[in-house]
Amino acid sequence: MRVALPEAHHMNPLGHLSEHYAPEIVNAAFGFSDVTYRMSKLPTRLFEGARMRTALINGCQLCQNFRVLRDRPDIDRTNGPAPDEAFYAAVHEWRTSPVLSEREKLAIEYAEKVGLDPKALATDEEFWARCKAALTDDEIVDLAFCVAVWMGLGRVAHVLGLDAVCALPALREVA
Repeated sequence: MRVALPEAHHMNPLGHLSEHYAPEIVNAAFGFSDVTYRMSKLPTRLFEGARMRTALINGCQLCQNFRVLRDRPDIDRTNGPAPDEAFYAAVHEWRTSPVLSEREKLAIEYAEKVGLDPKALATDEEFWARCKAALTDDEIVDLAFCVAVWMGLGRVAHVLGLDAVCALPALREVA
């Protein structure tokens, strides 16, 4: 842990941060995250593929073990087929996986490019031609802001060590 976190708060380290450290900023970040999950119109598999690739890049164990349909039952993310564990495993080798559709691969590729080399992505005309052929402008903007929240908050959780102490069931299941 990079900041003080009483053991009693290991079940919800982010909640502790929101109460004790920069609450206005932390709560605004949580609001952005919540809106992303509640309001994204991306099909669930595109949403989760990009989210999982971002989690892998960030190294955040909590994010890697999170499953939107299981861990956020309070929201309706039933737009499209539900991802199963074979889907999540396929994200590790997304380029060659027969489990993923071309649109899902494109969303995962977008998340990877944003996470690893956003400067190159901005001028990658070949990628943007494929992207514009497969996704609507609404989907591209939706995806861009989803990846932004996952990249930012996942990296914060990982670098502060919150994913190493979190006792949420999603993390304990695989630990």
